[in-house]
Parts: sequence; C-alpha cells; structure tokens
Amino acid sequence: MTLRLRQICLVAAELEPVVEAVRAIFGLAVCHRDPAVAKYGLENALFVCGYQFLEVVAPTRDGTTAGRFLQRSGGRGGYMAIFDTHDPERRRAHVQRLGIRIAHEMDTAGFRGIQLHPVDCRATMLEFDRSVGNEPLDGAYWPAGAHWRDAQRLDRVGGVPCIEVCSPDADGLAAHWARIIDVPLERDADQRPTLRFELGAVRFVAAPAGAPERLDALHIAVADAPRTLAAARAQGCAVEDDGFVLAGVRMVPHTATTAA
Repeated sequence: MTLRLRQICLVAAELEPVVEAVRAIFGLAVCHRDPAVAKYGLENALFVCGYQFLEVVAPTRDGTTAGRFLQRSGGRGGYMAIFDTHDPERRRAHVQRLGIRIAHEMDTAGFRGIQLHPVDCRATMLEFDRSVGNEPLDGAYWPAGAHWRDAQRLDRVGGVPCIEVCSPDADGLAAHWARIIDVPLERDADQRPTLRFELGAVRFVAAPAGAPERLDALHIAVADAPRTLAAARAQGCAVEDDGFVLAGVRMVPHTATTAA
C-alpha cells in the first residue's frame, strides 16, 4: 500500500519574503506555482525537498480559510500535512465512518484528492492525494507540476524525514491520527508516539497544558546543518534551540544526504 508523507503546506502573510528565505537558506528554487489557487484567494510556491515538497501559500484577499488560520493560530503552526496514496476513495469512506468531515474534494484529469476538516483532525488539516503515475518516487506528482524534477537539488536537501505535532494530549492526538490515517501507532527511542510511512514520519510531542495543538516542526535533511542555521540567522529568522522559525514553523536541519 502506497502511503507517503509527501507535502507540507505552510501559510505566510506574504509569499515572496518566504520564497526568498527558502532560496537563501536551503539553496532551492521554486518548482511550481499553481494559478488555480487564485480562486481560493491564495498564491503559492512549491519547493522540492528530496522527493517531498514544501508548499507556502499566502492570502491575496480578506476572508480566506488560510487567512483565518493565520489569525486563529497567531501565525504559528503548519497548515496541512499531505499524503500521497493510491486509494483516496477508500480513505474517504474510512474517515466518513469515523465521523470526520470532508472539507474539500479535488477531482481532475490525472488527480484525485480529499482534504479533511481541520477541526475534526485537530492540530492541522490532513489531505490524501493520488496522481496518475505516482507509484515511483520520481513519477508524476500533480500538485508540483510537470517539471518538478528540474528543481530537485539532492546535493542541498535530502527530504523531510519527520514532522513534529505538539499537543497537551500527545498520546490522544497520536491515537486519533492513527485511526484517521489507518496506520499502527508506534513509539520512538524516547517513547514518543510516532506514525511511520513509506516516506516520512509524524512524531507527537507533549506541550504544556492549555497550549494549542499544532504542526510545530519540520526536520529537514540538508548537506550542512551548521551552514543552514547560519544562513537562517543571516535572513533574520528567529533561532530556537537546534532550529529556526520560518513561516510559523520550526525548521530543524540535520546533516544528511537523503531523506531515508
């Protein structure tokens, strides 16, 4: 069964400053901009991270869902975790049996996707997509356009091996996501609840009582972690412990050459 943590979507108040920061910090160029998101009052940019993708969206008008997310979250937290799969139809039926609402469905030539309601998911929106030809990792991935491989820089960024979701009820949220995504719940070496996929993983981290649940951090495999942190400082990003904050999410670079 194909199930990959394929894409993370962040929201920024303004798009181009984040695009420039990603270029300067990670050495990546935009692989795709989707004009179709304009109908939702958004503009976007996608970057290739190994065989995964980082998307940044920004509102272009008042009253958008993404804009409300920014206001509600205080600008902190990831907007979507997007999974690449072969069976969105089965997953649609599965989540409906759980009482999870479908927020949006996409059905175009060569692509099918479902977005789940963020209130029902907790922490962030979850999405399940299928692109025709997506079986190999270097195959088709409709959200990133036809030429995403041209922007792939495996010598700079190897992937996103793990994301962190924080909650005062980390165990409960982990069990909730395990039911929604239909995967077994595991524990990492530090006994933190973890979900593992063919590509990428989700780790759940305890937050103080009363703290909001959110997609808090992306662990990024890079060629040179100290150089990446130095570039983030030079861009004026807030540095927190072993990472830095970009578009409301903590980026934690690790020196590695692949996402495996």
